[in-house]
Amino acid sequence: MSLLFYRRPDYVAKLPGPMNLTQCQIYVERTQKHRRAIPPELSFENIIQNRALPPCTLQDFMDYLVYVSHDAENLQFWIWLQGYTKRFYAAPPSEQALSPPWSVAEGLQPTGNDPNQAPRTADKQPRFGASEYEINFDQQEPPMTPPGPMSPQFDKQSFISGIANTTRSATDSVEDANAQVGLKWQSFTIQPYRSEINRVISHYLAPNSPRELNLSHKTRSAVLHALQHTTHPSAFSLVRDIVEGTLRGQSHPNFIRWSICNGNKPRVLFVRNSGIAHVVAGVVIAIFLILSNASRWWRLFCFPLFLVGFSIGIAAYKGLCVIVHTGHSRNLRPWEQFGDGASLNSLDNDDEAALGSGSTDDVYSMSNRSGNGKRGISMDTFGTSNTYDHELWVEKYRKKPLLQRIFARNVWIQDETIRLLQDRIVVQSHILSAVITLPLMVLVVALPVTGIL
Repeated sequence: MSLLFYRRPDYVAKLPGPMNLTQCQIYVERTQKHRRAIPPELSFENIIQNRALPPCTLQDFMDYLVYVSHDAENLQFWIWLQGYTKRFYAAPPSEQALSPPWSVAEGLQPTGNDPNQAPRTADKQPRFGASEYEINFDQQEPPMTPPGPMSPQFDKQSFISGIANTTRSATDSVEDANAQVGLKWQSFTIQPYRSEINRVISHYLAPNSPRELNLSHKTRSAVLHALQHTTHPSAFSLVRDIVEGTLRGQSHPNFIRWSICNGNKPRVLFVRNSGIAHVVAGVVIAIFLILSNASRWWRLFCFPLFLVGFSIGIAAYKGLCVIVHTGHSRNLRPWEQFGDGASLNSLDNDDEAALGSGSTDDVYSMSNRSGNGKRGISMDTFGTSNTYDHELWVEKYRKKPLLQRIFARNVWIQDETIRLLQDRIVVQSHILSAVITLPLMVLVVALPVTGIL
C-alpha cells in the first residue's frame, strides 16, 4: 500500500428504489475499486467475525448502520441468517427432511394457491451451503432468539423489545404479507423452526414491518412463496444475495471510510475553518508586507501560517484532526458520550466502583467487554425498528454546548491498521502542504517592494 498515494475508500451512495440482484451486481463491481483502499485486516469477514479492534468491531459496524447509514436491518438479518443456517444443518436429519431445499428458479415461477400442492425440491444442494463468502462462527455464539425469562443470561430490555414490537402475532403478519403477494394458503407448520421463520417474516419481509428490508415486490413474493413450502435456508437465497451484496459493496466500504475519521462533525468543521483562517491570515500579512517598505525577507513569517493552514485543512478535508491524531485518539461518537446512552449503558455499579477515577479509555473498553457486548437492542434479531430518537443521549447531545461538542472527550484507537491508515493520510497532508507552500512562498518573496503604505 503506497504511502504517498493512499486514498480512503470512495463513498458509495445508495442506489434509488428497492434493491434487486442487478443493483447488487453494481455494488459488487464497485467493491473491486476498494480492494487496495481496504487492508485485509479490515475485510468484511474480519469485521463480521469481530476480529478487528475498536473502532472497527462488529458492534461499531452495527452502530454505524443504526446511527449514520440508517440501514441496520441488513446486518441484523444477515447475522441471523448465518446463525440460522448453522443451526439448521446441525439439526437431526429427520427434521431436515421435513424442509427440503428450494431453488431460485422455482421461486420465480408463478405462485399457486392449491393447499394440497406438495413442496417442490431442488435438483441439487443450494449454493447457500457452499457460498464462497461463508463466514465461520465457531468462535462466537450464533445469533439466537432472545433468551427466555428463566435464562441466566436473560436481558430484560432485550426481551421486552423483542415482544413489544407489535400487538399482533407473527402468524397474522405472515398471513397479511402472503395475501399481499397473492399467496392464500397456509404454510407447513410441522417443519422445523417454522415459528422462528414466521417471526423473521413479520420483522424483515412483511410490508411495513419494523425492520423491513428494501426488497422489490418480485423478490419479496419469491421469498415468501419459498418460505410457504420450506424452512430450508435455501429459501432465503434471493434475499441473502441482495443483503450480502449491499453489505459488502456499500455498507462496508463506507464504514471503513467513516472509521478512519478521528473527529466528530463539529470538530472537523472547526479544524477545517482553522486551516482556512491560517491561510487567510498568511495572505493578509503577505499583502501588507508587499505594500509596505519592509524588506521582502520579512515575508518569510507567512511561511508557517501557510504550511500549518494547508496541512490541517487538507487533513480535516479527509476527516482527521491533526491535534487529536498526535495521541492516536478519536472523539467519542455522540452516542458514546453519555453513561446512560447507547455505548456505556452496560456498566453496572461494580464496574463503576472498580473504575474509580479511571480514564475514558478504561470506561469505553469496559463497556465493550462487559456482558455479551450488546449495545442497546441493535444486536437483537427481533425487536423494534432501528430508530433512536427515544434514546437518552439524543436529547442530552442536542442540549450540549457547541464548544463541548467541538472539544469532546477522546478515546485511544485500539486497531493498529486504522492508526496506520491515519498516519498515511496525515503524512500526505504534510507533504501536500509543503508542495503548495514552497512555490507560493517563492512567489511572495520574489514580488518587489511597492512602498505604497
